[in-house]
Amino acid sequence: MTATRTPLTGRLVVNAVLGLMALYTLIPLWWLMVSATKGEGYLYQGSPLWFSHFDLGANVSRVFSFQGGVFSSWLANSALYSLVGAAVSTLLSVMAGFALAKYRFRGREAIFNVILASVLIPAPMFALPLFLMMAKLQLTNSYWAILLPSFVSPFGVYLSRIYASASVPDELLEAARMDGAGEQRTFFRIALPVMSPALVTIFLFQFVSVWNNYLLPALMLNDASKLPVTVGLVQWRSSFANGVPPILPITGAFVSLVPLLVAFVALQRFWRSGLTAGAVK
Repeated sequence: MTATRTPLTGRLVVNAVLGLMALYTLIPLWWLMVSATKGEGYLYQGSPLWFSHFDLGANVSRVFSFQGGVFSSWLANSALYSLVGAAVSTLLSVMAGFALAKYRFRGREAIFNVILASVLIPAPMFALPLFLMMAKLQLTNSYWAILLPSFVSPFGVYLSRIYASASVPDELLEAARMDGAGEQRTFFRIALPVMSPALVTIFLFQFVSVWNNYLLPALMLNDASKLPVTVGLVQWRSSFANGVPPILPITGAFVSLVPLLVAFVALQRFWRSGLTAGAVK
């Protein structure tokens, strides 16, 4: 009897912990959505976790028209940084991961270990060194100050190597070479399509990482026209005393989540298969 109860008890405990983690993650998002729908002056009235005085359309309209429509520029900047950064980072990561997985050369494992170790370093620790480097190159307060660091993804290189090792057979590459394909054509025509789930996963992770980045743009940029939405919303949040209604940064934060939700829903299937790449081997 005890042997049958123990697995059930374990499953209940695990499910309870997962449920608490889900609530911890979803309750702030639910609060943000509910708060963004409340009319101005009713933000702190009624239940904080339920709808009242619904006025989402007016709030969104005010967000996009406030201060000459600067929120639209912030969204466009975030889209530029995230799309370009994620696209270039994905391509570079896949090329590096494929090379580390399929080519034999001296120092290969040492290079991979350094890349793997860099995954463990928190990203904010790179902010100040990157600022000093960009200042030396006179690239601060420019788009390149945000784009260049976003081109590098140690996690993307790691995932690419794992996926290339598990899903790209050496026999397939050898057959392509025997047919006369060069290394460049073998990679882009043979290996890259096979690694497409990993590409989508790396792109999605890097897109979210760049979109949510705050510290680096806050250090690098002074021009309001180049700010991403994360830094712009914080400026609104700190300007309550200067006439910025509290509902605007809340609604702006809710609107800024929409591109991330769309990306996750659209790429969910590829994202799952990419995350499970290491289990194939």
